[in-house]
Amino acid sequence: MNINSIDIYRFSIPMEPFAIATGTMDYAQNVFIRVHTNAGFYGVGECSAFPMIVGETQDTCLVMAREFARLWIGQDALDIEARMQQLHSFTAGNTTIKSAFDMALYDIAAKNSGLPLYKYLGGAVRDIETDITIGIGAPETMAEKAAHFKATGATILKVKLGRNAHTDVERIKQIRNAVGDGMRIRVDANQGWSFDDAVHALTNIAPYNIEFCEQPMRTWHDDRLPELMALTPVKIMADESVYNHHDARRQIESGSCRYINIKFSKSGGMLEAKKIHDTAAERNIPCMMGGMLESRIGLSAKLHFAYASSNIKFYDMDTCMLGHLTDPCVGGVKYDGYFLSIDDTPGIGADANESFLADCERFVVGV
Repeated sequence: MNINSIDIYRFSIPMEPFAIATGTMDYAQNVFIRVHTNAGFYGVGECSAFPMIVGETQDTCLVMAREFARLWIGQDALDIEARMQQLHSFTAGNTTIKSAFDMALYDIAAKNSGLPLYKYLGGAVRDIETDITIGIGAPETMAEKAAHFKATGATILKVKLGRNAHTDVERIKQIRNAVGDGMRIRVDANQGWSFDDAVHALTNIAPYNIEFCEQPMRTWHDDRLPELMALTPVKIMADESVYNHHDARRQIESGSCRYINIKFSKSGGMLEAKKIHDTAAERNIPCMMGGMLESRIGLSAKLHFAYASSNIKFYDMDTCMLGHLTDPCVGGVKYDGYFLSIDDTPGIGADANESFLADCERFVVGV
């Protein structure tokens, strides 16, 4: 099955400002692609650029997307490993835009088999409940938002920290007081703390029953993570420290984490994400399904992957609930409160709304 042409869209989604330790986003810097084949159908892919984390912007993704598309014209869409190796041989990194191309290939493969993606991957439907994320703000504001989420049925909070260790402790104190003891609370410092700040913050928030902390320090302090883990009872989840399965192996075998967060924007898509998952599973390290600011298109692919990945035990799949002011997706994931589900249609089961695409900048490579 050969690739005829590829459509590339600047897929900007307006949203309420969302703050983390390393910056604030006021729109989702996404790219959407359709990979057309000579079989008469296409595959869809979406990625969400988060420059302060992965180092790619929407513009760099659009430039590289056109380069990647030229490589794939006339190539076999069903040979996923060969197509992705083409991209890796052409350029190192650029994992965010690579993930959109990877996603489109898996959509094509599942559609060709007549199966929803999770069945194509060998998975099965199970209950998946997402957490809901609170961006960094004043402690009292974050506590009010936590109470609001509890009132809407949320049972798991993910709290962004990392701008000031002392204030971070106050943030968690007020949030726990606002929601009581029943809610699960996990935190994400997004590399915002120094080693000493991490020790202070984690030691002092531990009494508030914290499930785990994602990425407390910059990746260049990875060598100090075993020391940090010995000094605090809060479990550490590796995020920015793990882009591929080699990173996962190093982090686990050095005793640097208890959990790993898998994101397609870091792994370059599902092909490498599966290797990370399996590397962690072999070593009894549970994983989380995470993401950036994808629409329900990218979220649908993540749900299929989670259904097919038994070692994914935590779900941070609230990207569409974080202030997106419009929904550019047709089909795809549905929310029932904080639980996710999807219909059994072939492939990913989601696509972009044509009326939304009409207003998006578009590039076409191929015939």
